[in-house]
Amino acid sequence: MSNRFQRITPFLWFNEEAEQAAHYYVSVFEHSRIRAVTHYDGDTANAAGRPTGSVMTVAFELDGQDFTALNGGPAFAFNPAISLVVNCRTQDEVDYFWNALSKGGNPAAQQCGWLQDRFGVSWQVVPVQLIELLASGDARKAQRVMKAVLSMKKLDVDVLQEAAA
Repeated sequence: MSNRFQRITPFLWFNEEAEQAAHYYVSVFEHSRIRAVTHYDGDTANAAGRPTGSVMTVAFELDGQDFTALNGGPAFAFNPAISLVVNCRTQDEVDYFWNALSKGGNPAAQQCGWLQDRFGVSWQVVPVQLIELLASGDARKAQRVMKAVLSMKKLDVDVLQEAAA
């Protein structure tokens, strides 16, 4: 058991797909699990306008990061103003996470490594080399790399490195 204390936990509001989304995300990321599922009882169901016995929250972990998902109804929807970043070490990782997270979603709606999954959550699938290239201290290199980023949907490490060269 870890003594790690996570002070900040992303909280995701779904209409009624919280459990489905959590199971899907857990299947995509290694070292992930569902930690707890709560259900609406008579009092909470009435107050929230949700069916008694339906899933209220799902506590889950993705690669060691805690999340909570809520079935809160249609009052709020996801938008790209908030996204989750997946840092990748290799192009194979970029390809894997891009394909897994965009399956059934809308990868073409955004650019620069952003995609929207089938639940409406925005993700950025980013190779760690991008940050290294942008932070190299060479302004011209950073401009070339950023120009390449702006031309891509899914990021390509080789193209980024070519732009930097």
